[in-house]
Amino acid sequence: MVGNDALNVNPPTSAIDITTHGSNWLWAVFAVMLLSDIIMIVWAYSLPRGQRVFHLLPIAILTTAAIAYFSMASDLGGTPVQAEFFGNRHQNQGQTRAIWYVRYIDWVITTPLLLMELLLGTGLPLSDIFVTVFMDIAMIVAGLVGALVPSTYKWGYFAGGMAALFFIWYILLGPARASAELIGPDVRSIYLRSAAFLSFLWLLYPIAWGLSDGGNVIHPDSEMVFYGILDILAKPVFIFIHIASLRGVDMSRFGLTGVGVGGISAIQGTRTSGFFNEKPGANTAGAAPVNRPVDALPDDAA
Repeated sequence: MVGNDALNVNPPTSAIDITTHGSNWLWAVFAVMLLSDIIMIVWAYSLPRGQRVFHLLPIAILTTAAIAYFSMASDLGGTPVQAEFFGNRHQNQGQTRAIWYVRYIDWVITTPLLLMELLLGTGLPLSDIFVTVFMDIAMIVAGLVGALVPSTYKWGYFAGGMAALFFIWYILLGPARASAELIGPDVRSIYLRSAAFLSFLWLLYPIAWGLSDGGNVIHPDSEMVFYGILDILAKPVFIFIHIASLRGVDMSRFGLTGVGVGGISAIQGTRTSGFFNEKPGANTAGAAPVNRPVDALPDDAA
């Protein structure tokens, strides 16, 4: 029987680092992400093109997460940083702790995509979606920089990241909720369940950060278990529940038709007042709205 030899091939570079037990757990999470990714790919491409809208973003999310967990399970993607606090069970003097920057690379890609997966089903104006995604990226960058700072100044970055998170919660529980309600009570109900689930999970991430990268309270193995459970719930579990909830909803209600000419994503109407409400006659007198690819050129420029 072949054992887990990752830490022998890639020896730890920090005094406080994962053990083989932590690596074994990370391999298990990697397997969950990879299996979920394969299922999502098969599911997405078994559907007609116009029904794949909410299946394609999860493929990118799960693929990225699988790569990140493969790296961490192999004891790659981390760097030693002097811990600010010590005196806990796993150390009795100031030492370096492994900070896993590959996790933040994962988050800076996947968390904006998770927000898009959620918000594209609300009819929220694109400008609001873009600023929400930006604040999410700012939150992740603040967390990474804070983790790499060995001094008390790390908590300044933590505070900045929390401010960005509060802004995201405001959008999710305020404008996005109101926008989803304009589409219909069924969409509002689906959105509220998904938004509440994701918001609760994202509340736990700063706690995990404070106990690991920030406060050096828990051992890296425990850190991996904490984050691994959160990532499984926030990615494959959330994604499959959310998509299953949207299964009976016509994508045209969101203004999303899946594909346009030549496979280019198409959007019906415009996101101006919180939902797609282009009225008949907007193009020609009494005419119905025309599905037009986002990047389509004018007829005279084609």
